[in-house]
Amino acid sequence: MLTRRMSSTGDDLSILGFGCMRLPGRNPKIDEPRATAMIRGAIDRGLNYIDTAVPYHAGQSEPFVGRVLQDGYRERVKLATKLPPWKVKTREDMDRILGEQLEKLQTDHIDYYLVHSLNAKSWETMRGLGVTDFLDAALADGRIANAGFSFHGKLRGFQTIVDGYDWKFCQIQYNILDTHRQAGTEGLMYAADKGLGIIVMEPLRGGSLTKSVPPSVQTIWDSGATKRTPAEWALRWVWNHPQVNLILSGMSTEEQVDENIRIAGEATAESLTPEELDILDRATAAYQALERVPCTACGYCMPCPAGVDIPGCFDVLNDLGRFGDRRHSRLMYSFRVGGVTSPKPAYASLCTNCGKCVTACPQEINVPVELLEVRRELEWFLTKPIAWMIKRRFGSS
Repeated sequence: MLTRRMSSTGDDLSILGFGCMRLPGRNPKIDEPRATAMIRGAIDRGLNYIDTAVPYHAGQSEPFVGRVLQDGYRERVKLATKLPPWKVKTREDMDRILGEQLEKLQTDHIDYYLVHSLNAKSWETMRGLGVTDFLDAALADGRIANAGFSFHGKLRGFQTIVDGYDWKFCQIQYNILDTHRQAGTEGLMYAADKGLGIIVMEPLRGGSLTKSVPPSVQTIWDSGATKRTPAEWALRWVWNHPQVNLILSGMSTEEQVDENIRIAGEATAESLTPEELDILDRATAAYQALERVPCTACGYCMPCPAGVDIPGCFDVLNDLGRFGDRRHSRLMYSFRVGGVTSPKPAYASLCTNCGKCVTACPQEINVPVELLEVRRELEWFLTKPIAWMIKRRFGSS
């Protein structure tokens, strides 16, 4: 397997990391014999980065990873887990949570420790609670080796967080559809220019880029001289960026492990030809043509006086247009705007048709009309119960 050196830490990391949030089994229950064989087999084939977190598999992932890394496997990998801001109320909570994680993971240190799923608001909250002091102390006494953060928010908030602490690395969502969303390409370059290592999550957008591929997109994939699966096209696009140190893949089957490891043995940076990059550009454009609303998530419509997360609502509606998976889109709608990671729900149905967003939108979108479409397509009788259940799982209620 290919490796890339993270200059900020000096570690040679396999370009493929194993994300332990979609392990085989009926989630949240893990099929431990099968998952153990998959992870240990991947390590035996050169993978050396394992990523987990408190909420994965409803709290079962960290203890499982602790068990799977016994018998000498812990010494062969860099281990990553995360501090969950939604569980932190005091500075003391941070030390308590890290102590519990070390116990669950059966280790005396975490190699790559992230503050989980930050955005501008949660970063300010965590700073106020003393997270920088906590990270300094944990680094000094060896409980963690490197401090980083994962991010889900807007570019400006990402840049503020990058500049807010002496981070060694960051973890961002990045794929062919998210070059201008969240941190995006501009954020990736910003962090790289600041010397941070770059770890990419959701390179396949939670598997959406490999399931129910629209015919218009599949035709483009099939047009290449070299035949590749949608997963291989998408992964190679991310690995083509030399700034990216590694990709996390939440592998659920042996076939996914085999395919990803094969690609990770070949995908060098800047290796895609102009013809291949053109295919990727055309496939991306084909996905964009399926979007329901021409929203660029610029945020000019925000804040909404009624509390609607307008860009978030439109992003989920556009995913429905791209992938046609209503069940998944409704689940993501509950997660994105149901108050799971924000203080209050931000549903489309909160719109009062005040019109402020219409005059602010540079794309001239009739926002209230499109929010009615969001409400029609994505809000149903289980929207709020699902949000409540997700909050319970994340411990944020």
